[in-house]
Amino acid sequence: MNSFRLLFCAFLFLFTLALAGRLSAAPGYLAVANQGDHTALLIDLSSGTTLAKIEVGVNGHELAVSPDAHFAYVPIYGTSGVGRPGTDGATIDTIDLRERKLAGHIDLGKPVRPHCAKFGPGGLLYVSAELANAVYLVDVNSRKVVGQIPTGAPESHMFTISPDGHRIYTANVGAGSVSVLDIQKRSLITVIPVAKTVQRISVSPDGKYVFTHDQTAPRIAVIDTATNQVADWIALPATVYSSTPTPNGRWLLANSPSGKLFVIDLTTRKVAQSYDIPKAVGEISVTHDGSRAYISCPQAGAIEIFNISSGKLEAPITLTKGVDGLSWFPAL
Repeated sequence: MNSFRLLFCAFLFLFTLALAGRLSAAPGYLAVANQGDHTALLIDLSSGTTLAKIEVGVNGHELAVSPDAHFAYVPIYGTSGVGRPGTDGATIDTIDLRERKLAGHIDLGKPVRPHCAKFGPGGLLYVSAELANAVYLVDVNSRKVVGQIPTGAPESHMFTISPDGHRIYTANVGAGSVSVLDIQKRSLITVIPVAKTVQRISVSPDGKYVFTHDQTAPRIAVIDTATNQVADWIALPATVYSSTPTPNGRWLLANSPSGKLFVIDLTTRKVAQSYDIPKAVGEISVTHDGSRAYISCPQAGAIEIFNISSGKLEAPITLTKGVDGLSWFPAL
């Protein structure tokens, strides 16, 4: 009887661990900015259903979810594309993800075409202020701009924060450069020439390399963060718009306006696999465990799902045209 009880307890323990593992690997949620219909979406990935659709200003391209997953912040860029004429946004809309409603606005003080937003050191929200050639630091509790860091270049559209929280790297679209910013000193370190035009930017999990995407040639610039110079190029079959490394640092996922998802082996810096997806000039968000990636395809109005673990595409989430910025988070 004692042996039976021991076996039963062992089985129950292993079953509980397996169940806990399955629960911890739950798909989670996506917050999505749709600039086509001026909304922010909350999507339950376990069912693929849209839980909420909240109207925001014209137009919100990107968003950031607070570390506690209570709020999403949508910079209101305006009616233009980068470098093009149109209205100039001056606010950030705040979405209460639990109440599923618009919770207020943050006034940036003047029109700056705010675009990319990320939470960083000190719990501050960092926002690219494109027309100010700067990254703004926003206290979301007081709803005020508390500082800014100059980028030294126009069209600082997207940025990434180094894993140690010491640096910001901005992709300056029309200038074809990358700016390196010191977060603690709130100062510009240098501007790195890259290409005629670049789009978007990402950083390796170890912080050693930054990746930005040449829009005039099918290649990705590899910037060494120790020297702040372009150290290498990753050759591609087609130009890509954005990229995101997997948490283990092995792969770089890159989406292409040609309608491809490239999986790049960062040990060899070569394309290992490619997949057919809709023409993609959106964003890529990877789950914390590195099991899945979500790719927004604004022209098709879809979110493609790439199962990194199996190396297969899963059934996409069909929405409406304009889905752009997105952020995965594990739980509400």
